[in-house]
Amino acid sequence: MAGLLRTVRRHGPGLWLFRLGRGMAAIAPSPVPLHSARAAFSRSSSSRHLIYQTRRFTVATQETQEKGDAQEPPASSVRIKQAQYFDWALNKLDNSIRKTGRITRTLLLRIFHDVCRTGCPSSNQALLLLRSCGSLLPELSPLDRTELAHTIWAKLKDLGVVYDVSHYNALLKVYLQNEHTFSPTEFLTKMEEANIQPNRVTYQRLIAAYCNKGDLDGASQILGFMKSKELPITESVFSTLVTGHARSGDMDNAENILSVMKDAGIEPGPDTYVTLLNAYAEKGDINKIEETLEKIEKADNYILDRDLMDIIFTLAKAGHPQYVQNILEKMRYDRGYIPDAMNLSLNLVTQGLEDTAFQVLKSFPTSSLDTQNGNDIDRGNFFLRQCVNMEKPAAKLKHFCDEMKAASLHTAPLQFALRTALELKKDALAIDLMKIMKKEGFPVRPHYFWPLLAEHQKEKNVQATVEILKAMHEMQVEPDVETYSDYVLTNFDDFSSLNNLLKEQGCPVQTRALSASEIRHEAVSGRLDKVLALLSSADTPSMDLFQFRGSLVQGFRRSNDVDLWSRITELLYKDGRYCQTPPGPTEAVGYFLYSLIDSMSDSEVQAKEERLRQYFHQLKKMNIVIPPNIFRGIRNLLDSRHVPELIKDAVLLTDREKLSQSGITKFVGLPVTELEEKLTQFKAENQPVGDILKQLILVLCSEENMQKALELKARYEPDMVVGGYAALINLCCRHDNAEEAMNLKEELCRKDSSAILDTTKYIALVKVLVKCGRLEDAINVLKEMKEKDVPIKDTTVTSFFHLLNGVALRGDVEAVNQLHESIVALGLAKPTGNLCSPLITVHLEKDDLPAAVESVFDCCKKYALLPRLHDVLCKLIEKGDTELLQKAMDFMSQERGEMMMLYDLFFAFLNTGKYKEAKKIIETPGLRARSGRLRWFAEKCIVNNNVEAMESLVELTQKLFECDRDEMYYYQLKLCKQNNDGQRADAIWTKMQEENVIPRERTLRLLADILKMNNQEVPFDMPEAWYDDDVFPTLSSSSQPSELPSDPQNKILILCKKGEAEEAYNILLEAQKKDIMLDSLGYSILIRALLSEGCLEKALQVKNIAETYIKGFVLNDAASSLLIITQVRRDYLKDAVSSLKTLLENDRMPSQLAVTRLVQALALKGDLQSICAVEKMIGSLRSSIKLSHMLFINNIVLAHIKNNNLDGAVEYLEPLFTSGELRSESASYSIAFVFRKLIEEKVEPALERLSAMAERLANQFGIYRPVTDLFLQYISAGRVDDAKFLLERYSAISEQKRTLVAFIAQASRHPGQVHKIRTLLELVPDFPDMKNIYAFLMRCHALDGDVASAKALYEKMKAEELHPDELFLKRLASLLKNAGEPVPFTEPPESFKFYADKLRKEQEEHSSDED
Repeated sequence: MAGLLRTVRRHGPGLWLFRLGRGMAAIAPSPVPLHSARAAFSRSSSSRHLIYQTRRFTVATQETQEKGDAQEPPASSVRIKQAQYFDWALNKLDNSIRKTGRITRTLLLRIFHDVCRTGCPSSNQALLLLRSCGSLLPELSPLDRTELAHTIWAKLKDLGVVYDVSHYNALLKVYLQNEHTFSPTEFLTKMEEANIQPNRVTYQRLIAAYCNKGDLDGASQILGFMKSKELPITESVFSTLVTGHARSGDMDNAENILSVMKDAGIEPGPDTYVTLLNAYAEKGDINKIEETLEKIEKADNYILDRDLMDIIFTLAKAGHPQYVQNILEKMRYDRGYIPDAMNLSLNLVTQGLEDTAFQVLKSFPTSSLDTQNGNDIDRGNFFLRQCVNMEKPAAKLKHFCDEMKAASLHTAPLQFALRTALELKKDALAIDLMKIMKKEGFPVRPHYFWPLLAEHQKEKNVQATVEILKAMHEMQVEPDVETYSDYVLTNFDDFSSLNNLLKEQGCPVQTRALSASEIRHEAVSGRLDKVLALLSSADTPSMDLFQFRGSLVQGFRRSNDVDLWSRITELLYKDGRYCQTPPGPTEAVGYFLYSLIDSMSDSEVQAKEERLRQYFHQLKKMNIVIPPNIFRGIRNLLDSRHVPELIKDAVLLTDREKLSQSGITKFVGLPVTELEEKLTQFKAENQPVGDILKQLILVLCSEENMQKALELKARYEPDMVVGGYAALINLCCRHDNAEEAMNLKEELCRKDSSAILDTTKYIALVKVLVKCGRLEDAINVLKEMKEKDVPIKDTTVTSFFHLLNGVALRGDVEAVNQLHESIVALGLAKPTGNLCSPLITVHLEKDDLPAAVESVFDCCKKYALLPRLHDVLCKLIEKGDTELLQKAMDFMSQERGEMMMLYDLFFAFLNTGKYKEAKKIIETPGLRARSGRLRWFAEKCIVNNNVEAMESLVELTQKLFECDRDEMYYYQLKLCKQNNDGQRADAIWTKMQEENVIPRERTLRLLADILKMNNQEVPFDMPEAWYDDDVFPTLSSSSQPSELPSDPQNKILILCKKGEAEEAYNILLEAQKKDIMLDSLGYSILIRALLSEGCLEKALQVKNIAETYIKGFVLNDAASSLLIITQVRRDYLKDAVSSLKTLLENDRMPSQLAVTRLVQALALKGDLQSICAVEKMIGSLRSSIKLSHMLFINNIVLAHIKNNNLDGAVEYLEPLFTSGELRSESASYSIAFVFRKLIEEKVEPALERLSAMAERLANQFGIYRPVTDLFLQYISAGRVDDAKFLLERYSAISEQKRTLVAFIAQASRHPGQVHKIRTLLELVPDFPDMKNIYAFLMRCHALDGDVASAKALYEKMKAEELHPDELFLKRLASLLKNAGEPVPFTEPPESFKFYADKLRKEQEEHSSDED
């Protein structure tokens, strides 16, 4: 590199000349082979050193270098913390980019500060932060973005981050994106001083830096050095040269670069053409732009909308906005247009080109959803926010708002602009906007001014506060109680000074709000005498106690005057001005007393015990009474504060009632030892022996002693019970004794025809019958399962699949079809892709492709499934059967939509090596990434070791919209590790840098492992490896083939994946006998597989084996969660709680389902103590595992009810609503679950108590969520009269539209629920958006197959002139076709999922627009 620096410093003019056009061919080598590229990169990244603590970009001295070389790596726990935080930060940024195409300054700074606060930032975190400071921050100016990058660089360097070449490359990329002026020579000098070797990416970006300035001489020197190093010259280099020639004023040679590329064997791609188009845009040459675009189109290339947006930005910035409309007219509105156009607008506003930005905004397409709904989604929020952020004048903002409203882009643009100004603390602009709103006739409310007042409140700025109050008065906006109390009075030492200042400014002082806030202010200050005077004054207006209850509680606590306490309480109780809300003063004062004691700590209550006693006695003398339920709450509080003596004084205020307490029952199990002796003894004494006989048979079956068990059955046949027969039948099935198993079943039926075996016994019997060729008997057993309503589990369905697949592999078409038809027709299992796959497998085994295709079609028509479609398509492509392939494509396009069909075809072409055809498919305009499908094919390539297909997959998806590039490269590296291919892994790393991919921690660890295994140097700072479930388990490299001849770990993993956990368990036992052990992940996977099949005992045995062999063995998250669920199913609740505790102590994360099942099971047992213990254990993890806020609350209430403690349930739940902890307007704070359980189990006393509580909350506090929940559960349970009566008393239920619509949406997801929706619509007919309600009704009709109702609904919508959306029409068309009726409209051609995704996408765009 020193040689390069010397060359660059000389700035010789004649090293490489570009001005001669085709002379460029001399320096453009043919495409460099992959091994050469790898070698070049290996050389350029052979040195890896530290950058040490200095000023920004200065080089460390020799002394600091020596210190750095001696630096020890962070501890493993620190590495884990870094990796976990990096994944979190990457996901946050990735989600932001996927949703909006950008990153907000707030999010980036938050992550940066959090990284710094940890004190242990990693190299990868630094790379993530630096790469985010470029074009992904359109809300900041380029200068601010560069300054932010410098700040991050310096700060992280001070914290000890080790910088390598990838960091310098990232900084170069930021400089280029921000058009930052810098010296490439100085940049290289700093890299050399830091002992960092540039690589190919560095050189390419330095060339771009020279070309951006039009300095072709500087670029030529870099190119010459690249050639001397045998580094390949790529398309991106040629593209930058186009820019270089253009900016040096030589457009002829800029155009000639394309010919030079072709001579060099490189076909110009879209990037090169876009660069040329931008060069024309800088010159304002619209004719050349249009001519080039036509040329591109004729050459079968295509330019994306985002490329056209680059041209628009260049035109506007270069002073040619008159041509913007020409480019806008060429937009195709591809998927992703909206976020790209939003980012263009943001960049334009940042550059001071807001008029052009508004022109772009107005060109946004109106979605079909908007048109069909008959209203417009608000668009342009992002534009207004950026205008406010850049402090554009209020008059200009008003102009934009008027234009937006006239163009139906936004329903309330001025209001949004005001909200944004308040959020961004633009005080002067906010006041100006409010004045404009007032003039325009829009309401301006007191809380609009709160953000402004809050800022002055922090600074105690009295004058500014009064100025805002004056502005409110001038706008005729009267401040309310909260405004004075929370934002104004805290700035003043006394109330009189506020009054004087308000009078000086001409503001009114004799208002109701001011009086109420004065009471609050005096109460909080502890001046109860003034509070009493104010409350007693005849001039004080009426107000409810709840308006100042909290402040009064604080005043009582600050005062020791019991007489004042009593007199104020009596006044509140007897003066009608303060307790106007029903049910009146009794409950209002009762809640006040409860709140007073609840606010005190233990020590405070104990210190004021005597005063509280005097207070209660004085209230008794004043004839003040509180309700019994509130007394019970006070009693519990006093008891928990360790002052039980006060309870006898508090009870004076209410009628005494006895509290019911529930008893505790215990079950003690019988012992199972010495069963044979006891059996003989009981038989001799003529005592019943059925239970002991059953237990003895179970023990013999567990020992696999079939002969002795059958002999015992024969000897004691009259005493046999159902459980004994079931165990014997299962034992015979395990031994493939179908004859004896059927004899036992028939004998059981003769004894008790109603006896039912459990599911596993029936499945075992079916398997052995099929295995022995008794197909008819097997089908009869299936029919018996249906007749006796045997419960079907997931493992049962899996067993059905293995049964069918075994028959299919034998090629017996008739048997497969007959068994499958029986299982589905009897309703024993729903048809799934897995269950239906044997129907296709049997034809593929016989190489009968037409029959396989027809079978796939038949499955789709019958069950809406396409099993083994990929395998069928691959076979058709391999055989070249284009006619049958086209038939399959047409069918798939019709049934699943064009996009899904394209993915199926893409994967089939890749799998069969047809890469050109695959490229044409993936380049289809509008195609976007489907992460699940891409992941599926990548994993398939790994399993099949298909290196070529994997490389093509990664390469062809490079420009696929929303494709997670890190994940693609991660799977490619997994395949490299499987093949121990270090050279290929090295080349992948180079590609990732060229593509500017930010790798996750797991990707870097995987790459480092591959390079180390091949004795290659790791070109980045790599943390120590830590546990990762994602890495595919392999045997230790130290294990020799002689030690593991049969590779038991891989066998076990494959069996677990196939669902054959018990067979895998047997292999483990055999391996254990040979002293062969697995790694920790192998044990975890086996345990998880056993638990999924309900084999709890075997899973625990495997766990014990693992703990014996592996020190510190801990189950992974998935296996631990499954263990908890299995223990809950077995009713081993104490064990489940213990498992959860162990999981959390080992820093693992339980699943949401595991915690939910455990808490619900504890509630059914009434185990309050354990529920609270689980809640405490979960703690702050609740949000991480997305636990419902109401999980613990609802189940604690149910546990109280289970214990017959109805008072406790009410006393626990009610304060949560009244205190505001549960916000009634929030969708997540619902107690519908409690009401539903009580109604289902017909616990009427508890339902009555909770109903009364819900009504009390509605009456007294205006909290309508509980009573709305009860209303909806009445409807759900068919108790329409109760629902109607409740609605008559509380008409506000009909105003809770959000809750009601959520109920309708939930009901529409299940068949047979349409009556609930109709009942609700009869009771509450005035929904504002009936179109959405009709959509939910259509979904119900589709699920129910109700053609007549669906047609009637369609006609009703037409009569009401409502336009149904595409998903509505698709459902109706499908319903009519299935019924054999004509479709009276054009059926939407895509799949259901396509239109559902489309609606969801449009809603997300609406959401991002609001952001």
